[in-house]
Amino acid sequence: MSTQNVIATYVIETSLPLMAAAEVLAGEQSTGTFVRVERESDDLRARFAAQVESVQEIPLTGAGPLPGTVGDPALRRRAILRLRFPLDNFGPSLPNLLAAVAGNLFELKELAAIRLIDIDLPSSFAARYAGPAFGVDGTRRLMSRPEGVMIGTIVKPSIGLPPADLAELTGQLAEAGIDFIKDDELQANGPSAPLAERVKAVMPVLERHADRTGVKPMYAFNITDDIGRLEANHDLVVAAGGTSVMACVNLVGLAGIEYLRTFSAVPIHAHRAMLGAISRSQQVGIAYRAWQKLARLSGADHLHTNGISNKFYESDAEVLDSIAAVREPLLGLTPTLPVLSSGQWAGLAHATYDAVGTTDLLVLAGGGIHGHPDGATGGVASMREAWASAERGESAAAAFEASGALRRAAERFGPVRV
Repeated sequence: MSTQNVIATYVIETSLPLMAAAEVLAGEQSTGTFVRVERESDDLRARFAAQVESVQEIPLTGAGPLPGTVGDPALRRRAILRLRFPLDNFGPSLPNLLAAVAGNLFELKELAAIRLIDIDLPSSFAARYAGPAFGVDGTRRLMSRPEGVMIGTIVKPSIGLPPADLAELTGQLAEAGIDFIKDDELQANGPSAPLAERVKAVMPVLERHADRTGVKPMYAFNITDDIGRLEANHDLVVAAGGTSVMACVNLVGLAGIEYLRTFSAVPIHAHRAMLGAISRSQQVGIAYRAWQKLARLSGADHLHTNGISNKFYESDAEVLDSIAAVREPLLGLTPTLPVLSSGQWAGLAHATYDAVGTTDLLVLAGGGIHGHPDGATGGVASMREAWASAERGESAAAAFEASGALRRAAERFGPVRV
């Protein structure tokens, strides 16, 4: 029997004594049911039951309990709980791991809150799952950006551009010096602009640019679809000379990303669409820190983290923790590239660089490039100049004075964040 274990860390809230609630959760997710049964012997429990590693009480947040919660609200307490799951319960399989650490536990009525916030995995998962094939270094090589931050954008409008207009926009972005372009998650293989037609329109533009300059910007075509169609969609992109494919992790599932990883010849740009449905609440779900480990193991070369001053719900502290999490080593796997997006523009460059201290980032500005007063050319220039200034250690004020493109951006998006 293997002695390897998975350690899952949760935040729980309950009216039960904390240790009693921890044991309920451990039993439900391993050997137990609501009552001790005959064949649940002491020996079986010793070998297969999840064990309580630690319970640390923390203050209540004042948030309301989950629907269906039982118990006296006056007795409610909150804690960080660590459970140890024997690997032999599920083996190094991500879908079956999730059945244990994130299965029926969210439905236990004894828990007023239950959130998986982290997970520590044994080395056998790295033996089973290859992780990223390209990561940071492979992406830099393919986009001819050996150093400095990688600047990218999302096609805007998100959906509705005919392939001919998309090709024209792609040419403008390439001429402006963009490193990376991606389809929006809303644009996949719809009848108004099918994947095949987008590839046919875009790739000749990028190939001509590469012939002239020696640099081919990376375009991540959104190939998200039923799992059985992923390979054909991928092959369509690669056959045309494409250098990246995009798939939405939560829509095709971890197993879909892992399947794509088995044959992908280009980096997998992993979008986090729908993550808020499982991570936004502090009372229930899976936190980004835990989720990103599973996405990276599955093969995500690029992984969205959100960016500071974003248009969504995450605070700057949460975003910075997400970026740090993706950059942390994981079982010896190739490093995944953090992707910053959502409300990003040139005026956030200095604050972001000061906070993260690295340029191993892909920074996506959608409206921040397309909405620049001077168009995409000005948008790309503002991003490039602001980030170059930040990397040189200059102040945001100095960059504002030196860069006309940044000043023009601030007219639309400002003020510059320091």
